[in-house]
Amino acid sequence: MPPARTVRFPPLDSAPAGRVVLTHEERHLRRRRLVTEAGQGFLADLPEAVRLAPGSALVLEDGRLVEVAAAPEPLLEVRGGDRARLAWHIGNRHAACRIEADRLLIRRDHVLAAMLRGLGAELREVEEPFEPEGGAYAHAHGDHRG
Repeated sequence: MPPARTVRFPPLDSAPAGRVVLTHEERHLRRRRLVTEAGQGFLADLPEAVRLAPGSALVLEDGRLVEVAAAPEPLLEVRGGDRARLAWHIGNRHAACRIEADRLLIRRDHVLAAMLRGLGAELREVEEPFEPEGGAYAHAHGDHRG
């Protein structure tokens, strides 16, 4: 496959020719060799580092799209207790966190787990795609096709 040099953010205007499944960390890239689910390798060679959101696509030089999907990751589901207080303690330790209406999701970490249990949290190990909050200094990407 030819290299990918640009990114298209959702919604996509054409069907993808392939799909790569990447963890949260792997979705932050500038230059990396990737392999589609069908086993086709290609080079992502972007002008600057980007955080690829699930549903975005890498645009190959021939115009085909390779969709980006989030891989399941080992996480801790945090419920119960004072979730605002729990989220504050997670953020105070600069740990990535997904904030949902009824739960928090963080990467598995035995030190954080012990702290959260001590604060009254109920924890459960789960395997799910991880898309944590971007933070105050993160910015949204629009489609820069002009």
